[in-house]
Amino acid sequence: MRDEFGPAWADTDHNGCDTRNDILARDLTGETFKPGTNNCVVATGTLADKYTGTTINFVRGQDTSSDIQIDHIVPLSDAWQKGAQQLSADQRKELANDPLNLMAADGPTNSAKGDKDAATWLPPNKAFRCEYVERQTSVKTKYSLWVTQAEHDAIAGILNNCP
Repeated sequence: MRDEFGPAWADTDHNGCDTRNDILARDLTGETFKPGTNNCVVATGTLADKYTGTTINFVRGQDTSSDIQIDHIVPLSDAWQKGAQQLSADQRKELANDPLNLMAADGPTNSAKGDKDAATWLPPNKAFRCEYVERQTSVKTKYSLWVTQAEHDAIAGILNNCP
């Protein structure tokens, strides 16, 4: 199903860097770049993880890169089930690489989230839940994706308590 959204981490903004590195550079602080990559490939940095409320040090490497993953705030599987199959291939590629729908996150927490929607998963860090469901709603609106009744009720329950 992932291949329905085009190649993973395409350079859709044509800045010479793939989307994964664009998001790492946006979301990490104190980042350093691998030499000879025109400041594209993030080598190290620090993430103030919004899902857990913890700080995570990032070091690129075979055994460490997965400590920080790039999360699709609206999971691609959820998007596919709720309308993305009606989008063109270019629109699906845009959705998969849209910075609005992407965020660097704690790897284990992102893995636990999987392809769950707001009715079945919310960030453990309650202080981030308003922004999280606001971004989900924005992405679903932008790409004309729908929500289930259970998802609608969960989102409304969160948003009713937001400032």
